[in-house]
Amino acid sequence: MTATRDEEFEAFVRAHRGSLVRLATALAAGDAYLAEDLVQGALIRVYLAKPSRTPDLFGYVRKAVVNGLVDHKRRPFAHREQPSPAVPDHAVSPHPDDVDPELMADLASLPVRMRAAVVLRHVEGLSVEETAAALRCTAGTVKSQTAHGIGKLRGLITTGEFSR
Repeated sequence: MTATRDEEFEAFVRAHRGSLVRLATALAAGDAYLAEDLVQGALIRVYLAKPSRTPDLFGYVRKAVVNGLVDHKRRPFAHREQPSPAVPDHAVSPHPDDVDPELMADLASLPVRMRAAVVLRHVEGLSVEETAAALRCTAGTVKSQTAHGIGKLRGLITTGEFSR
């Protein structure tokens, strides 16, 4: 590991960590602690495995965050961290005004991959192709998951379960 590679990665983290945490918070349906864990884990994995020249490092890390969420949801509960009654410190969202708790609660009702498709398309503003690359699926799957996700969210409005 050269000093320049370390410095480049540190500059990348300083520049993009806030955006990654906001993305992860939306993917985790408002769970700020899980979002921090997802971003930290993704950054560690990318740093350790990072090719010398990655044209789209942000996209590479974004994909690692999404994959981290999918992996987290697949793991049995016994392998997850157990909460403690005393919290040693408090995580603070970099931009607390950016997090809409009602939206996060509504997103939490969607399955993980569907939520990821909706968030990447409509919160992050990615194209169908970029979302497909991040989720490692076809464009048709992205379109289908996004349409079903938006339909479920609209269903919450019409049934009165929508929290707004």
